[in-house]
Amino acid sequence: MNLSEIASSEIKNLDILAKQVVEGFVTGIHKSPFHGFSVEFSEHKLYNKGESTRHIDWKLFAKTEKLYTKKYEEETNLRCHIIIDNSASMHYPVVKKQTITTLNKVGFSAVAAAALMEILKRQRDAVGLSVYSDSYEYYAPEKGSERHRKMLLHKLEKLLVSVSKSATETYQYLHEIAEKIHRRSLIFLFTDMFQTTKEQEELFEALRHLKYNKHEVVLFHTFDGKTELSFDFDNTPKKFVDIETGEEINIYAENVQEKYKELTEKYFKDLKNRCLQYKIDYVPVDIHLGFNEVLTKYLISRKNFL
Repeated sequence: MNLSEIASSEIKNLDILAKQVVEGFVTGIHKSPFHGFSVEFSEHKLYNKGESTRHIDWKLFAKTEKLYTKKYEEETNLRCHIIIDNSASMHYPVVKKQTITTLNKVGFSAVAAAALMEILKRQRDAVGLSVYSDSYEYYAPEKGSERHRKMLLHKLEKLLVSVSKSATETYQYLHEIAEKIHRRSLIFLFTDMFQTTKEQEELFEALRHLKYNKHEVVLFHTFDGKTELSFDFDNTPKKFVDIETGEEINIYAENVQEKYKELTEKYFKDLKNRCLQYKIDYVPVDIHLGFNEVLTKYLISRKNFL
């Protein structure tokens, strides 16, 4: 079954979907400007004279007449920690069921995280996961075992069917996460960046805290491009409700669309400049445009990190 065949089906097996997303990406990458990046996911390495012979794969030697040693899951080259904002605003837009073509922001983040974990597995890298809303909901340290990955997938699958009405103070939990990650890691944060001006200052202080221990930080600014960036609604009177505060306003979208777009684009530009200032990789990702942007950024970041 290919990805297009399950486009309208509810996501029930995130592991299978992640494999399909990655396979499609790897196929496409050979035809793209990024074909030079490593996408050969070998489970063996050439035997070097002087190494212990206990891990030589003799069956493979019989076939190839070359000595290879098995690579075990503990032999990780990179440590990666994925952080997902699970606040109420990340559950926009409201969808009846999460499919590959009808994901809300947290659903997109969960599938993207699962795809990243699939690549990390193939690269023999370790991965950890944090999820937060109005509390620090979940934490798992970086490990490379298959059992650990399955446990993280189970948590991500729960995000696909969860409903959140919680506001959040992102910066508070990023400080907590920073205290937990002691070894240098590549950190991916999925959030929609809905913060007040004061909270935004606090957020960047928390991101600087993550950078303190020489971690590399990638901020995936997750948004619905059609409505949250372009404010593309039909011109009938609508009631807009703040998911986290419950505030309501009745307006014609067309009356404010131009000014809204101007302010939103300025906000995105300001975020990018602020991230540049603190040497944080800023990646805006529209949930309607697929996962290639996220996976490509991983390959670039991994190459620069090691």
